[in-house]
Amino acid sequence: MCTKEKLVEYYSWLRKYGYNDSHSGNASFRDQNTIWVTPSGACADTLQAKDLVACSMEGLTGENASFDARLHVEVYKQNPSARALLHSHGPHSIAVTMNGKDFAPEDFEGKLYFPKVPVLNIPFAEYSEKSPDLIARILREHCITVTRGHGVYACGKSLDLAYKWTCSLEHSAKISCLGRQINSNNHVSSTISKSSFTAPH
Repeated sequence: MCTKEKLVEYYSWLRKYGYNDSHSGNASFRDQNTIWVTPSGACADTLQAKDLVACSMEGLTGENASFDARLHVEVYKQNPSARALLHSHGPHSIAVTMNGKDFAPEDFEGKLYFPKVPVLNIPFAEYSEKSPDLIARILREHCITVTRGHGVYACGKSLDLAYKWTCSLEHSAKISCLGRQINSNNHVSSTISKSSFTAPH
């Protein structure tokens, strides 16, 4: 069951385990017609349940609600089964999608959970206007998506599921980054080895 206390706990974990910095990202859960959202500029280290801001399914956002509050409302409107939404800035998830292309995990669990992670390219100047509908549309069919250069949005029927998808994607992205680094290093080592070979006269 989603509660305000649980939302604060999961939001703090995003910070604790490196998916957000002290004041980045946002989170919400839906309780019937009320959507509880983290406040704008929330610090995960000090946030309390009483600080959460109430928004409504009709689109009314409470005072000092997160910059993404409209986006959260739109996701719940377009995906009635969603009960929680987490937005994070996992560094590996962002890094592997900087090319703007959909991400296909290479590890077993990544392929099992999401064979394809949609990546959205939303211009910075148009983000506030376009992101709510674009991200909500993607999250009708997928449990997770990435906006290029910005971060991850994961939804689920519970906070636990939204958190699971967030963590799983970051783990797959980290494996992908390490694999590319190892392959690059092997290529460099091979090139150096060949170039340093001196044929006998």
